[in-house]
Amino acid sequence: MSNRADPAGLLPRKAALRLVGGVISDRKLLPELIGAGALDHLVAENRARAQRLATTTLRNLGRADAVLRPHLRKRPPLAVTNALRMGTIELAEGAAAHGVVNAYVTLIGQGKRTASYRGLTNAVLRKVADDAPARWDQLPSPKLPRWLRDPLIEAWGKRAVAAMEATWSGPPPVDLTPRTDGAALAEAVNGQILPNGSVRLTGAIHVSALPGYDEGAFWVQDAAAAMPATLLEVQSGERVLDMCAAPGGKTLQLAALGADVVAIDASEARLERLHKNLERTGLTAEVVAADARTFSGGPFDAILLDAPCSATGTLRRHPDLPLAKDGSEFSALFELQAQLIDHAISLLRPGGRLVYCTCSLLPDEGEVQIEEALARHPNVTARPPSAEPAWLDPAWRTEEGGVRPRPDYWQDLGGMDGFYIACLQKGA
Repeated sequence: MSNRADPAGLLPRKAALRLVGGVISDRKLLPELIGAGALDHLVAENRARAQRLATTTLRNLGRADAVLRPHLRKRPPLAVTNALRMGTIELAEGAAAHGVVNAYVTLIGQGKRTASYRGLTNAVLRKVADDAPARWDQLPSPKLPRWLRDPLIEAWGKRAVAAMEATWSGPPPVDLTPRTDGAALAEAVNGQILPNGSVRLTGAIHVSALPGYDEGAFWVQDAAAAMPATLLEVQSGERVLDMCAAPGGKTLQLAALGADVVAIDASEARLERLHKNLERTGLTAEVVAADARTFSGGPFDAILLDAPCSATGTLRRHPDLPLAKDGSEFSALFELQAQLIDHAISLLRPGGRLVYCTCSLLPDEGEVQIEEALARHPNVTARPPSAEPAWLDPAWRTEEGGVRPRPDYWQDLGGMDGFYIACLQKGA
């Protein structure tokens, strides 16, 4: 079937169903599935629709199951269950019942192993159409799987984790980092300026169509992800290394401050986006594809290390992660982070500064890493900012000298990603 000759919208739904199944059944992340070509056969509009439907479904599995439970005596095969979940979410969002029911009945009928469930799909979704829109907003936020929820509760408490889950249950906003004037950008794009200077937009946003995009007036970057570069307190002309730089938002921030930036990342493919953003913004940086653990281009006045991590602070943007992973690979990340910190310190000039950060909510990737690094390096100390940023709530400070933004903070503004940030200084 042609992408253009698909009035019932079967193609994006079928692709979304495969994505959801790939995450839940095959334990693969969405970027892996999409990178392997899962959406290549679709036109751009349908690719976006399929990705949005899959992401929304993964984010709201618990709610969908709660709506479906009264209408199912026993759970059907996973492919049918996932189709019912997707249909439930579309109905809860207000899609026309006739079109949604017919589309999923048709999809189920096309599968050899699922065709016998056409009648069940029809009956269940018709019942769901009657109650899902009214019930949806009354349902509790979906809970994380136990493997992740338990350690987060141990770290932050039940109330905080419940607040994080409430934040994660909705679609993420689009945050922009302005190159210069945040107030002017907020006015131009009809956005909200946040306490740290980021500009927030909500709803369906076509970023490349926004005023100032072609002129390089901004780049997309979650508000929390924009905070580490400010705590590095870069001065114009300083030689600065951005380790593990891709996709490059922090590189752009450092370059915009006038630093002489070297940006390294092991992935040439991921660095392509950085090259494009440098070209669009007119900013400059030396971009190197290299393993950060063996890079030897020092010494540097300052280093920003956004280390590979569990990404548990970004679940609103990546709801596939807790479903595709189980935490078994995290210990290898902890070891890698320690290696990167040690190597970064070796690349600093005496008196130089290192900001270490991760988009993780696990203390093992934040507070514990810095405690252990300070113990390994007696000539390194935690360095508080010379001037307290206006956005830095004192409650975010941690005992070892770091900063801990969390998804349950700024809830009245729409929340943020979870991060950990610490600035260290090497002895003179």
